[in-house]
Formats: sequence, structure tokens, C-alpha cells
Amino acid sequence: MASVVPLKEKKLMEVKLAELPSWILMRDYTPRGIGGAFRRGYDRYYNKYINVKKGSIAGLSMVLTAYVVFSYCLSYKELKHERLRKYH
Repeated sequence: MASVVPLKEKKLMEVKLAELPSWILMRDYTPRGIGGAFRRGYDRYYNKYINVKKGSIAGLSMVLTAYVVFSYCLSYKELKHERLRKYH
């Protein structure tokens, strides 16, 4: 018989749609909790794409793509302004 896992310890992919609001409210939103989440994400990314025997360009290209998209989002207002300007 399968053991029952508490809702707080479930991963996001294991949570049912009806349980989602209460699962989100159970998360740790303190600075320490958010820092821990970023650290776990970094460790997961590093172990999956960087710290491997036969690596590829995939891990670095994802970081570069994220940087380009983030930079574009930051400068969108200026780019939009330049796009709408008429040059006569």
C-alpha cells in the first residue's frame, strides 16, 4: 500500500489542481526560503547540464538565451519608442 505524502512535501507536478491554492500558500516566502529555492534550482541546473561527463553547448546556450530575453524585456520600452518614430 502506498504511503500518503503530506501536501507540503509534494512536488509541483504531483499536486492536483484542486490542491494547488493550498499548496502555494504553504510555500516558504521568507528571504531565506526564496534563497534556498534559487540555490536548489541552480544546483539542479548545474548537475544536469554543466557537471556531466559528456557535456554539450545546451547548458550555456540556455543561459545566453535567458540573458538575451531578459535584456530585451528591460529595454523594450526604448525599443518600442524607436520603432514608432518616423524618420523623414
